[in-house]
Amino acid sequence: MISNQLYSGSLKTIILKLLKEEGPTHGYALTQRVEQLTEGKIKLTFGALYPILHKLESEKAVVTSSEIRNNRIRVYYALTQKGHSVATAKIKELQEFIESLQRIVEPKAGLNYA
Repeated sequence: MISNQLYSGSLKTIILKLLKEEGPTHGYALTQRVEQLTEGKIKLTFGALYPILHKLESEKAVVTSSEIRNNRIRVYYALTQKGHSVATAKIKELQEFIESLQRIVEPKAGLNYA
């Protein structure tokens, strides 16, 4: 499992990306999808997920809708138009960060660091 310190700054982007790709989704499904995509290496807790979703909602990047399923209210989160723009920007930023980390972890042979 990956330390939550390594991915905590990327959680907002992860959530935005999933909502962008998969459309309206409820919180439990987001946690399960993250775990599935990372083969169990990232376990997104509700304590980390819901504060981010609520912040995105307050920033008008996400809207909620509710439905009753199995006698329980299920809240779905969906990106707004602003949310799609934010998601695109954050995904690009994360990709650049990953590429930069890759250059640090596996520097090209023959580079002179003097």
